[in-house]
Amino acid sequence: MAYWLMKSEPTVYSITDLERDGETLWDGVRNYQARNYLRQMVPGDLAFFYHSNSTPPGIVGLMTVAQTQVVDPSQFDPAGRYYDPKSTPETPRWSTVTVTHRATFAETLTLDTLRREFTPEELAVVRQGNRLSVLPVTPTAAGRILALAGYTP
Repeated sequence: MAYWLMKSEPTVYSITDLERDGETLWDGVRNYQARNYLRQMVPGDLAFFYHSNSTPPGIVGLMTVAQTQVVDPSQFDPAGRYYDPKSTPETPRWSTVTVTHRATFAETLTLDTLRREFTPEELAVVRQGNRLSVLPVTPTAAGRILALAGYTP
């Protein structure tokens, strides 16, 4: 099993939305490195749900990767925010995953807390200038995050 960190703005899609829905398609990723991380995921991997562009930003919960190698339908909608005119149904450029809600943490593990607890080498989200929406997390760092959250999977 691998661990990941996946960011979403809570005004777009929040941990509360995922808790309500139970499962969602993680669509709209338009960075090639982040897309490649999505392509490395396998069912059963765990992902930390990170609220970005919020006050405060931080890890708010845990998800399970349910389905992988899903073609992101948002790339084909010309009226949509994530439309990619170079992508076609025959040769899609963007793939994604579906995730299920696993836990909502009692308290947000804020970015400030993460910066105190982890070096940039240990956890990429604390690295200055890191803007990727999907990041790998080492098993060691994942264990520490889960302990900080008081959660045992």
